[in-house]
Amino acid sequence: MRLGRIGLTAFTWLVAMLFVFPLVWMVLTAFKQEADAYTDPPRLFFTPTLEQFAGVFERGFLPYLANSAFVTVISTLAVLVLAIPAAYALSLAPVRGTSNALGFFLSTKMLPIVAAIIPLYVISQNVQLLDNVWALNILYTAMNLPLAVWMLRSFLLEVPKEMIEAARVDGAGLPTLLYRIVLPVVAPGIAATALICVIFSWTEFFYAVNLTAARAGTVPVFLSGFITSEGLYWAQLSAAALLASLPVMIIGWFAQNHLVRGLSMGAVK
Repeated sequence: MRLGRIGLTAFTWLVAMLFVFPLVWMVLTAFKQEADAYTDPPRLFFTPTLEQFAGVFERGFLPYLANSAFVTVISTLAVLVLAIPAAYALSLAPVRGTSNALGFFLSTKMLPIVAAIIPLYVISQNVQLLDNVWALNILYTAMNLPLAVWMLRSFLLEVPKEMIEAARVDGAGLPTLLYRIVLPVVAPGIAATALICVIFSWTEFFYAVNLTAARAGTVPVFLSGFITSEGLYWAQLSAAALLASLPVMIIGWFAQNHLVRGLSMGAVK
């Protein structure tokens, strides 16, 4: 039995190392000179340098970072403002046709985004929203809203009905019931939903690369600029990818407890 536990622990560490290895390799490459990044076999011992990070900022990284941050924050807040009341109506106050509404939300995720890009481009052009961060805000809100409604609904279904009935007996109206009774109970679920929306918005590439240009480009669009006819500059690309990943990793690190609690809500009775 003890030998089996040791073997399972070793296997778990091996799997974890396989998942972490690409990130570690990216970090190491980001601190190399380009000549060191191209050595074969790879060079593990080298003199670290910040030259690649300086090159990334010289290429105009900050405006793309600001666009990504703005679009991610605004679209995530908009998703939560719209999804929480919708999820409440579909879970704790269901009405006739609830299943049809849930099916409609799910069906919107089945449309390939490639099939929608031409109509979206034409609409954005006609309403003067091409190369505009507000176009991405609208699209990312619509993109994440169905998933957020489904996730929040599953969390809200775990709220004890007795608690809601007691609040109603005490005279609590809908705003009080929602913001003082329900939301504190499902706060971990809301945090998990918000983090998922942040990740999806921050890493979205297809809409951003087709609907933006010089003014509203996001971090994924900036990273695509490293693909040139001269080839890839691995060290500078790794530095840019590390800078692009840091905000999401930092947010995920601080929200990990809420994320685990939120995703495990209802798993153990």
